[in-house]
Amino acid sequence: MFRHLLLISLCFFNISVFSKDGEKIVYKTDSSFFYTEKANFYKNNRIFDKALENANKSIVFGQKTNSIDALSNGYFSLATVYIDIKKYDLAIENLLRTVSILNTVEVNSKLALSYYNLGLCYMQKENFSKAESYFEKANSVYESINLSNAINMVNLQKGLMYLEKKEINQAENIFLQISHLPIGKDTFNLQSEALYQLGQIKANQKINNLALNYLNRGYELSIDNKNIIQQIKISKKLSEVYDNMKQTNNSLAFLKIYTQLKDSVDSQSEHSNKKLITERFKVDDMMRSLEKLDKEKRQQEKSSKFSKLINILSVALITILSLLSLSLYKNNIIRNKSNDLLRDKNSELEIAKERIEKASKARAEFLSTVSHELRTPLNAINGISHILLEDKPKASQIEYLKSLKFSGNYLLTYINEILEINRVESDNIEIENISFNLRELLNNIQNSLKEQASQNNNDFRLNIDDDVPEILIGDPTKLSQIFINLINNALKFTLNGFITVNTKLINKDGNICRIKFEIQDTGIGIPKDKQESIFESFSQGSVEINRKYGGTGLGLTIVKRLVLLMKGKISVDSEIGVGSTFTFNLSFKIGEQIILSTINNIIDEKIFVNKNILLVEDNKINQMITKKFLEKKKMRCEICETGEDAISKMQNNNYHLILMDVHLPGINGTIATAEIRKFNTTTPIIALTAISLNENREMLLSYGMNDVITKPFNPDNFYKVIETNLLIQN
Repeated sequence: MFRHLLLISLCFFNISVFSKDGEKIVYKTDSSFFYTEKANFYKNNRIFDKALENANKSIVFGQKTNSIDALSNGYFSLATVYIDIKKYDLAIENLLRTVSILNTVEVNSKLALSYYNLGLCYMQKENFSKAESYFEKANSVYESINLSNAINMVNLQKGLMYLEKKEINQAENIFLQISHLPIGKDTFNLQSEALYQLGQIKANQKINNLALNYLNRGYELSIDNKNIIQQIKISKKLSEVYDNMKQTNNSLAFLKIYTQLKDSVDSQSEHSNKKLITERFKVDDMMRSLEKLDKEKRQQEKSSKFSKLINILSVALITILSLLSLSLYKNNIIRNKSNDLLRDKNSELEIAKERIEKASKARAEFLSTVSHELRTPLNAINGISHILLEDKPKASQIEYLKSLKFSGNYLLTYINEILEINRVESDNIEIENISFNLRELLNNIQNSLKEQASQNNNDFRLNIDDDVPEILIGDPTKLSQIFINLINNALKFTLNGFITVNTKLINKDGNICRIKFEIQDTGIGIPKDKQESIFESFSQGSVEINRKYGGTGLGLTIVKRLVLLMKGKISVDSEIGVGSTFTFNLSFKIGEQIILSTINNIIDEKIFVNKNILLVEDNKINQMITKKFLEKKKMRCEICETGEDAISKMQNNNYHLILMDVHLPGINGTIATAEIRKFNTTTPIIALTAISLNENREMLLSYGMNDVITKPFNPDNFYKVIETNLLIQN
């Protein structure tokens, strides 16, 4: 209501406001600023006839006063109204006039915005070449005046244009660039839209895992930015993707979110429309009243005896409206000051939050990058030392080579733990729910660690309560990782003692049971003041312990995070010189009795003879090592270094199996695999990769790969994976 009254009062007198420096600024009722502001007000409220009328008045004023600002503002305002009512030819005509005027003065953001709107108009007319040309001009201007966020806005529109043109790869590249921008309040909406478009692209390509990744990230950003419209469309798409993946519960959950948000927005929109109609009627009534008064004034001026009365009434009306406007203006200033103070405080909090998040992200990315990049030279060290040991070296060289191989494996353990802690901390990990035999799992762990226990003359015991169900449903891989880390610690810090694993049923409720696990040792023990900190990253109690026993200090951190992910809690009770007991409780569903078949780990080397293997690898040392491993088993190896060459060779040759490095120059191994699968769906393709924080086995398999070998690879595992895939092919 205030804006309507203010507009009416402005028809009778000048507007006086104050700048930040305290200088008084006066806008006259016939100024360009006055008309363009009225035009924008009417346009925003969809009163388009009034908006066009006031935009034209601004142009007429500019022509009378020969004012460049007035003309450019008028033509630009007129163009934006035509865009809203979808009259794109008229919008283009007025935008070109705006550009022509602005090119005669110093470069400014309105010139860039005019180019950007021209691009939008030509997109609507499906003239994509002109649209792209104007987007490039807009970016050029924004670069010259150093407005990076505006450049990102234009690039997002270019990505949408490429989608319209069906140029999916170019659109995807632009959206990826925007999604990788530093997170900030100026980029929330851009990144959310870019991630939404990436999710749609991957969903259309049936790569549902990646689609979910992008859509969930976009949904989180839209929540952070409180962008309800963005939440609505992303939640709808998430529901569709989960439905395609047959994940009904997730699909229904996001469908419910979509429906609730949509109903809320529709309700608010209906309320706003009713309010807008009411306000417009009020404005129209007031305008009619003023017109009537003006008409009566002209009539009464013809008669001298009523002229004085009319003048008094006019002054009184103007005075009342002036006082009302002044009062509202002061109230608005007070409210704006309060809002500015709140915004400043919120900005300070957001900056502090962003700094913490950036520091955490930078640490994770640094450790992930370092651990990932160290795997390539480690592959060379471990591979060459293995090859030299297999090639019957001199007796004097054997100890050196064994030491080299031991050092490589020792360093690999450090790197794997660093990568694992980053993966757990980044929440890039999921808990499985599959059937497994708990007794068999613990017995296998005991058998695998017997040799290590004997090195320190330790007795490794296993006690399993008879009441503990044999078959459970949970994540045996994560559970094994917890036990191996805790038992390895106990073996390392215990000499001539005992390590005991106790498993006891706490309670059973229907098909749910809760089990208590204890790992006891008679080792050196942990001081009371260190028992809390040992679960922190890179903490081992003291520097002396680290030097004497070695290790990264990450094992217990990984254990704690995995136990928390499985909805449990771990604690320690220890005394110096007596030993330590680590205790944690976990809940499992009880599974049905299953018969587990024993996997034959003996490799049949006949399967390797005369098999043609294509090795796609750009690193010369890795080429040499991998080829040597293959030829040792009488396989024939052909090498290429790029994904493009791999696609070409597969079109022109027959291979029994492909070893595909993931990180290649040009197109990477995943894209090359996806292209090969378009014309060849049978040849096994095995990924060779030093898996980083952002990679996982499921993601690689989604591109059409059959299996994954992690670098640096264990020779026995290397041959076993190849044998398994060759057998499947046969």
